Amino acid sequence: MKKVFALLLLLPGASFFAQAQTNVVKSTIVVNNSSNVERVGEVLSVNWTSIITKYPGIDTLNFKVLDAATKKEIPFQLEHKGEVAIQNLLIQVNVKAKGNVRLLIVPGKPAAIAKKTYGRYVPERYDDFAWENDKVANRMYGKALETRKDNAFGIDIWVKRTSKLVINDWYKTGDYHKDHGSGMDYYSVGLTLGAGDIAPYVNDSVYYSKNYHHWKVLDNGPLRTSFQLGYDEWDVAGKPVKVLKTISLDAGSHFNRIQADYSYPESGDLPVVIGIVKRAEPGVVMMDEQQGIMGYWEPEHGADGTTGVATIIPGGKVKMDTDKVHLLTHTVIKSKEPIVYYNGSAWSKGNEITTAKEWFKHLESFNQKLNYPLTVKVQ
Repeated sequence: MKKVFALLLLLPGASFFAQAQTNVVKSTIVVNNSSNVERVGEVLSVNWTSIITKYPGIDTLNFKVLDAATKKEIPFQLEHKGEVAIQNLLIQVNVKAKGNVRLLIVPGKPAAIAKKTYGRYVPERYDDFAWENDKVANRMYGKALETRKDNAFGIDIWVKRTSKLVINDWYKTGDYHKDHGSGMDYYSVGLTLGAGDIAPYVNDSVYYSKNYHHWKVLDNGPLRTSFQLGYDEWDVAGKPVKVLKTISLDAGSHFNRIQADYSYPESGDLPVVIGIVKRAEPGVVMMDEQQGIMGYWEPEHGADGTTGVATIIPGGKVKMDTDKVHLLTHTVIKSKEPIVYYNGSAWSKGNEITTAKEWFKHLESFNQKLNYPLTVKVQ
C-alpha cells in the first residue's frame, strides 16, 4: 500500500513538472518595424543558426512560437531551401508601423496550422507548374505544351476570391475557365511574357526561351512555397544562354519573389526586360522608374472583372517603356550575378483591391516593405 500511495503522489507532480517545462522560455525573438507601413500577416525569415545558438537543445518537432504579450501561438514553418538541414524559421507576424513585437520559443507540441501555400508539377496538363497561396495563383508552361497550337510562354494568372487552395480541384475538374464562386482562369498569355516574366532583349527584340524543362520543389508550405524551373540553352543574338528561375510565394502576399540566374560563356552585361502583356483596350498604367514599380490595371474583361498586374525591381532606377505587345522594364544582368524582382496580381472581384488607385497604392506599400525589411534579434 505504501508503494502504491507513493506512486499516486508522484503522478500529479510529474504532470505538473511536464506542464511547467512547456512554459519555460528558451529563446526570445524581437521583431522591429522601422517603416510607416503596418505589417499584417507578413512572413518573416529568422536564420536557424541564430535560433540553435540560443536554444541548442531544440527539438524541431516539439517547440512553439508564442506572442510574448498575448501568449497566443504564432504560425511557423521550417524552411529548408531544398537542403536536408533547416535553413530558416519562417514566422507569420503582425507588427504595427514603427513598432515591435516580442516572440517566445518554448518547448511543447505546436498546434496544427492550415496550409496557405502550395505548388506542384502538373504532368496531366502538358507539364504545367502551378502554385498558389491564400490570395493568388499562377502557372508556368512546360515542355509538353511546346508542340501544341495553344503553346504559351510567360507567367499565367489564375484569379481567386477564396483563401482556400484551389489548384488541385481546378485541375481535377478541368473546369476553371468559368467562375463557380472561387475564381477562374481568364488571363490571356499567348506568346508573350505574360504577367511579369523575364527575357533577354537585344536590338529591340525579346529573345524568348523555350518552356521550362526541369523543376525542383524546395519548400512547400504551409507559409512559403518555393521551387526552381530550369530552361534549356537557347540562342540570344548568337550567344548561347541558359537560365534557372527560383520562385517563392509567401502566405498573405500578392507577390512572387523571382530570382533569375543567367549563364552565358562571355563576361559582360546581358540586357533583359521584365514584361507585362498589354490588352487592346486602354487600361491604367503606372511607370515609376525611380522606384522600379511598373503597374497595370487592365481594362475590364466583361463580367469577369479586372486584373491588376505589376512588377517591382528593388532599388529602382531602371528604364521603362512599351512596345506593341508589352509594358517593359529594362535592366541588365551582370555576369554571374542573379537578378531579383517581384511580380504580382490582384482581382477586382476578390473584394480586397478593386480599383486602379487601390492597386497602385498597394504597390507603393509593398515596395516600402522591401525597402524597410523587418529586422530580427534573437536573444
